[in-house]
Amino acid sequence: MKATEEKLTAKQERALVALLDCGEMKRAATTSGVNETTLWRWLQQPAFQARYRAARRQLVETAIAQLQSDCIVAVRVLREVAEDREAPASARVAAAKTIIDGAVRGVELRDLAERVENLEALREGSDVPREQDREVGAAGGDGRLVRGVRRPAVC
Repeated sequence: MKATEEKLTAKQERALVALLDCGEMKRAATTSGVNETTLWRWLQQPAFQARYRAARRQLVETAIAQLQSDCIVAVRVLREVAEDREAPASARVAAAKTIIDGAVRGVELRDLAERVENLEALREGSDVPREQDREVGAAGGDGRLVRGVRRPAVC
């Protein structure tokens, strides 16, 4: 059974929620009605740690999703400012520059992602080992021998 699948007690669940809400152990212990030492001990347990990490990750993913949906509103505001002939020129230029910078960066990121995908596809069909396949300490400690494939030393 995975650590994230192990059952927590009701007190541990309350403490987990308090940790996420308060952000600090002392306040979370007080809020959830457990001793601070007990909460510290729970944080050392793999099951509690795993659930806490998973819950924090979910909070971050939710926040990112909210930011992404708010981007639509932000772009609309930038466009309105850029097109508003009554707005100061500095505001219009700043809005236009932000729009252009965002568009260029989006294209660059998309191009870079495509290049990485192409390189990964090429690597899948070749004998070039992945970085995690390197055996540090092999071939005199320089990591050149990788699962039987000798790589040239890099100067």
